[in-house]
Amino acid sequence: MRKTNLIQKSSVLFLATLMSLLIVSCSSDDDDDDEYGNWVESSTFDGNSRANSVSFTIGTKGYLVTGYDGDDYLADTWEYNSDDDYWVQKANFPGVARSGAVGFSINGKGYLGTGYDGDNELNDFWEYDPTTDSWTQKEDFGGTARYGAIGFSVGNNGYIGTGYDGSEQKDFWKYDVVNDSWEQSVGFGGEKRQNATVFTIDDVAYIGLGIHNGSYEEDFYSFNGSTWTRLTDLDDDDDDDNDYEILLSSGAGFSLNGMGYVTTGIAGAITTETWSYDPTTDTWDELPVFEGSARQNASTFVFDNKAFVLMGRSGSYYFDDVWEFRPDEYENEDD
Repeated sequence: MRKTNLIQKSSVLFLATLMSLLIVSCSSDDDDDDEYGNWVESSTFDGNSRANSVSFTIGTKGYLVTGYDGDDYLADTWEYNSDDDYWVQKANFPGVARSGAVGFSINGKGYLGTGYDGDNELNDFWEYDPTTDSWTQKEDFGGTARYGAIGFSVGNNGYIGTGYDGSEQKDFWKYDVVNDSWEQSVGFGGEKRQNATVFTIDDVAYIGLGIHNGSYEEDFYSFNGSTWTRLTDLDDDDDDDNDYEILLSSGAGFSLNGMGYVTTGIAGAITTETWSYDPTTDTWDELPVFEGSARQNASTFVFDNKAFVLMGRSGSYYFDDVWEFRPDEYENEDD
């Protein structure tokens, strides 16, 4: 009897140990399934749903200007308070209502130029002063009138390049804020394109994606205000652990905490894919998908410790939702 009891006790102990190992293993597997990169919906935009708007940030405020709502080209200006998550309408943009324009901010002021008004490509250029809530027309953009370009600032200068003026372009132009003047910035060896994506990290712009002659462009460049550097192509297939292919147009690009991000856009069809870029290794990683509806031509706000993706369209449906991206949180589809 004693021998039988010892066998039974040993069997129970073995089963308990096995169950413990299984629980630990399952818990470990669950942890492995967790991925960093969480999207959280913020306060809905107060104005009309829209796409192809201009967005820029000044301090803790984001500004959304112009765009197209499916019926009308728009000229309203909206301010987003990132600290308290609410919107305020500001002075209307006094230029021609438009979509597909570009914008950036320098030294506490916002800038907007180019675009399309439904009939014509545009090349006018404007400055917004949030302290007086007023717009001032500046020197016209130095290149041809166009839409679908990209705009960004590096240092104390603004830049506008690429886009569509009847055909795709690849020229870049520098705006001198002090002298209110434009000059062509040479040295970009990439392909022509429209609807490209740009983000800036530590005062360096990273430029790529977009479409040319119906094909997605794969080259990727950085620009520090004086030198263009070609980086690893966006279809890296070196048979290592970092293989990826990012073929996209009309996507949303932004940077946060030293990393670059690209999300949504058109990749054969509209997509929710999200990618991160590490400039220290020149590599990309795929992240959890954007949790809103798939879309193209969305806008972005970037603050010191927050980033948002907002608006955009899916076919003839236009969005008015706003999503905050939190790179240091695990993906949570229920928040």
